[in-house]
Amino acid sequence: MKVLVTSSRTPFAIDMIRKLAESGHEVYASDTYSVAPGSHSRLLSGHFVTAVPRTDTVRFVADVGTICRDNEIEVVVPAFEEGFYLAANRGRLDGVTRIFTGKFADLARLHDKSTFQRLVVELGVPTAETVVARSADELRAAIERFPRYFARAAFSRGGVSLLTNTGPLAGHLEVQDVSPTEQSPWLVQPFVDGPMHCTYSTLHDGRVTAHCAYRAPRQWDHSTGIGFQSVDPGASLPIVERIAGQLGYTGQLSFDFIEAPDGLSIVECNPRATDGVLLMSPGQFSHGVLEPQPEAATVPAGEQVQLDIAVFGQMFQQGLKEIPHTLHDLAEIQDASHGWHDALPNFYSVLAYLHHERLSLRDHEKLFEAMYDDICWNGEPIAGMSEQDAAVLKELEGTGAQPPFGPSRS
Repeated sequence: MKVLVTSSRTPFAIDMIRKLAESGHEVYASDTYSVAPGSHSRLLSGHFVTAVPRTDTVRFVADVGTICRDNEIEVVVPAFEEGFYLAANRGRLDGVTRIFTGKFADLARLHDKSTFQRLVVELGVPTAETVVARSADELRAAIERFPRYFARAAFSRGGVSLLTNTGPLAGHLEVQDVSPTEQSPWLVQPFVDGPMHCTYSTLHDGRVTAHCAYRAPRQWDHSTGIGFQSVDPGASLPIVERIAGQLGYTGQLSFDFIEAPDGLSIVECNPRATDGVLLMSPGQFSHGVLEPQPEAATVPAGEQVQLDIAVFGQMFQQGLKEIPHTLHDLAEIQDASHGWHDALPNFYSVLAYLHHERLSLRDHEKLFEAMYDDICWNGEPIAGMSEQDAAVLKELEGTGAQPPFGPSRS
């Protein structure tokens, strides 16, 4: 099968390319700049540069259409939030290729943390009480409800812009530095003790076809994972099935949970790929996306992988105290690229970092923003979207403005 992986800059895009090629598929890649690491894998049949999804959407969609038409691409697998822009313009690509992502209305409902919280409460999925704040005054009133609180923007990702008075991130962001609005609200919840439990799944028509549950024992700035270990998928799989089944969802879904004393408590959804891809075997990922089997393929507990380049970056950030831990992990834990004999993406990773003017290896948030800002979606209308999707977006804005909700007790 001929497959195009978009946003080839991401570590999991590089991994997708390798695993799809290993499984016998003809793989192509694209991104908005020429030094995107994944675009230089030796396993590719071709790579392309497109317009920027966020600021030049119509041209971006046209570029993807041209790539698919010229190369007879059968499936496009988005690696990040460019999938939102493709989903909102799906009608322009019908008859040309298939986009492996959900309907725009579902993507929007899952990605907006306020409407997602309402959905999981409706479905009886355990979650913490949640208050939506749409002004500075509402934010202050919300955090006063909880002796220990945790707050984040409705449109956020990568563990950045977190406001809390508990744990290692306490004081990382001050209340006066946060400005919620009607269009960009913040969610406030009680701080829940327990380790983070993440999942990544592929789905077809609401059925899970591949599933990985994992933790991130090594993190950058106590937020973004750079080392990963799979855990028992049994607790999270039924929850993913409940949510995806309700939506009849096709595409990629990723969830974050807290392992609370009474079980998993869901925190948020990323309706796209995340680092859980790295823990899947080539067969599990390929079958999950392109050749679904009767039973979901699950990653067993105990698999480990890390991003060596990020581990090095963390060592430079934290100084000499980090060196022994870093050397141990480099010796004991497999890098995501180990065994692929595909060195160029590692070289181009350095060039990609230099490509971004706002780069700072010591500043996690600025690094993440520089790397992904042009392929993110933060709730704004999308050029070329249908009137129906525009109406859905407006409706979801109204839904998110309702009073506090949760928690679910089922």
